[in-house]
Formats: sequence, C-alpha cells, structure tokens
Amino acid sequence: MSKKNLRKKIINLRRVNYVSHNVNFSHFQKILKKTELKNIIYVGGYYPINSEIECFEILYKLDKNKFKISLPVIKKNNNMDYYEWSFKDPLKISQKGIPEPEMKKKIYPDVLIVPLVAFDKNKFRLGYGGGYYDRYIAKILKFKKVLTIGLAFSFQKLKKIPINKFDQKLDYVITDKGILK
Repeated sequence: MSKKNLRKKIINLRRVNYVSHNVNFSHFQKILKKTELKNIIYVGGYYPINSEIECFEILYKLDKNKFKISLPVIKKNNNMDYYEWSFKDPLKISQKGIPEPEMKKKIYPDVLIVPLVAFDKNKFRLGYGGGYYDRYIAKILKFKKVLTIGLAFSFQKLKKIPINKFDQKLDYVITDKGILK
C-alpha cells in the first residue's frame, strides 16, 4: 500500500478510535534515565492536531523540573525550527492552523518528541507527508546527538512502513501499551 493510502487509513482509524490519552510519564522517565546523552536541557515537543497523542502532560512535568521546552515553527520549503516556549507564553496560529510559539529564541533540542501517523517495529515513522521531522532530524544530527521519541497509539503500529533514503528512524516509540526500544 502506498504511503498516501496508509496515511489516510491510519488517520481515519485514529480519528474513529480516538480517546484523549496522555502518555505514561514513567515510560518517558525510563527512557531519559537510560539514555547516553548527558546534560539534557532542551526538550522539543509538538502541539497535537488530528487526534495525535497528547504530549503536554510530559512537557508540563518537564517544565516543572527545570527543563527548557520548545515547540516547532513551520517555515518555507517544508522546513521547521524549534523555539523556546513555556506554559505561560502565548501561542499564535500558523498559516497551517497549528499553534506555534513566538520566534524569540531558537533551540536545538536534546530530546525531540515526535508525532506520527504510523510506525513499525524498526521504529520508522509515517508522518503527514511534508518531511518536516525527517528534514529537521537530519539537520540536527549533523552537529549534535538528539534523542528522538515518537508518541502513538498501539493500533498505529504497522508491519512495515515503506521508507526512502530521507526517512529518519526514531530511537523509541511510546504507546498506550508501553515502550518500543
């Protein structure tokens, strides 16, 4: 099945089966404790859309524990960058209809929480087709290690995601059923 058809099928399945769900913070903590990355300060999250898994509870707890939180801002040519944000800061609606932070302080996250449409056992993800996250992960990996963690419902897992040379593998995927390592 093509990426386009898989995307449409899973987004519809997610919409039909959506139940407000926050990822178990203890799963996230386990991953942070295991990582080889030292001095994690910056965490990049996302504003959930289209029935994506809610990540704000994780971001809120990290913010309370003195981590610096950032959210993406979509730019021209399907690029994006992350900008520092806290829960007391306002968000503005982008041209794509997604709430984004003000572009005050650009951040290069140490940990990147990634939304996805589907994933497979090899931790490849299927996104919305714009390549934003794959491009961003490839860009940041050129100069620093970043821990990538996808959030999904367990029913979003597929046997195999069709991939190309630009697709970036995630380090972990956390679902309502646990952690895929």
